[in-house]
Amino acid sequence: MKPEVLMIIAKTNPVQLEPAVEAEYTVHKLAQTDMADCLSHIGEYKDRVRALVTQTAPGADATLIGALSKLEVIVCSGAHVDAIDLAAAAARGIPVTNTPGISYDDVGDYVMAQILATSRRFSEADRFVRSGRWHHEAMGFGHRVNNRKLGIVGLGPIGRVVAKRGRCFDMEVCYTDIKKMADVPYRYFDDVVAMAREVDFMAVTCKSGAETHHIIGWPVFEALGPTGVFVNISRAVVDDAALIKALGEGVIRGAGIDVFETSPHVPEELLRLDNVVLSPHVAGNTEEVTQAQSDLVMANLSAHFAGQPLLNPVEPGAH
Repeated sequence: MKPEVLMIIAKTNPVQLEPAVEAEYTVHKLAQTDMADCLSHIGEYKDRVRALVTQTAPGADATLIGALSKLEVIVCSGAHVDAIDLAAAAARGIPVTNTPGISYDDVGDYVMAQILATSRRFSEADRFVRSGRWHHEAMGFGHRVNNRKLGIVGLGPIGRVVAKRGRCFDMEVCYTDIKKMADVPYRYFDDVVAMAREVDFMAVTCKSGAETHHIIGWPVFEALGPTGVFVNISRAVVDDAALIKALGEGVIRGAGIDVFETSPHVPEELLRLDNVVLSPHVAGNTEEVTQAQSDLVMANLSAHFAGQPLLNPVEPGAH
């Protein structure tokens, strides 16, 4: 008899994952929108489910974990486990796995693409051609990316990929982080505002959390200045109100934004601005990434039910 698995159905799930899990296991499904009232939806199978498959955004809270009396493992198809109650899982001896590192290169590509799209005005150019304006007017110029200065906020795995991509464009790379890294040649700043004064482009790739909440605000944008371009892929690190004001008043030249404080709701002010390139939190979304995530989820499930060590257990104190 196939093991019974509960799968959280979220719009961010890898498209390959659901059919892969269904092919190997007896699957029960819980919509992300029903998680707040999960006890009303899992009564039929809550004492039979042995594995929980979730994603970064839905996670799994203590209520859901506690309700699944036979739960043996939690498998997350995303890198971040902030929304999973690791303490609740650890209290019952339930291991948690995730899919770390798979999207780093693709996210780095995306950040570089946003730098290019914002500076060279790709979105504006597309609208210009589609609207027919090219027949009777000339579009304004974009701005150079190569041989400029790139400042990176958070030189973790993704930040290092962005630095590497920047060097391919002959950019001078510098960074700020909680400490100086001994293994990189890039210039270090211990203050984000000081770095903003020195660079043409700023990319935010640091982890989200209480220590980074709104570290990018009005002083940073003022320091970046009217020729500066800002790119962000980190949730809750940027004060959106300050960003909107900076873009609207020309305090910075432009921005490329993949995440918003109120996602998926985007402030109307941003929608009306031409000097910002907006995207729906897709920096790591490629078919290759989602396939690799799905494969790793399946490998961890197989290892667990075969009585073998999990490929990448998450430590209880991880974030």
